[in-house]
Amino acid sequence: MDNYRISKNYAKALFLLATEMGQQAEVANDMRLVHEVFSENHQLHVIFGNPVIKQGKKVAIIEDLFSSRITKLTDTFIHFVVRKNRAVNMRGISEMYIDMDRESRGVVLVEMATSYAVDADVLTTVGEMVAHVTGKDVEVQSNVDPSIIGGFVVKFDNNMYDARIRTQLDSLRKYFSENEYESKL
Repeated sequence: MDNYRISKNYAKALFLLATEMGQQAEVANDMRLVHEVFSENHQLHVIFGNPVIKQGKKVAIIEDLFSSRITKLTDTFIHFVVRKNRAVNMRGISEMYIDMDRESRGVVLVEMATSYAVDADVLTTVGEMVAHVTGKDVEVQSNVDPSIIGGFVVKFDNNMYDARIRTQLDSLRKYFSENEYESKL
């Protein structure tokens, strides 16, 4: 089974269980923490993917990282994932769970990439614009992309608005290269 399907199936199982137990919001917060920890630390991916490291060590690492910071349901689920040797998929599982939680609440994720960090007012304005277009609540994430010379890129619901200077320059270059009135000297 591929990693996408594994992550989706485990996330769906946790989502259904959390919804049934009325802990969907708490587990969503836990999964955000898990996603953050696993995204920032590549060594965890290496450790949990290594079959030589004993399961007891992996469980101890999980307990050190999360035991006092997450709910009992999430803790039990993570231990189950470790016992099934799927801890290497925790980042994907947590990401899928967060997506399922957003979808169930009718929230659209808006990703904004800029060349520099933007303030909260800009993020709020972009969020309001996307909320107006989609008619849904939004959650805005901002990240800095040093490859952007100027401008920004906004992605949401399989849509992308590209207002980078590079894109505008490329558009002008294409327009001028196709110009019928260009001198044929």
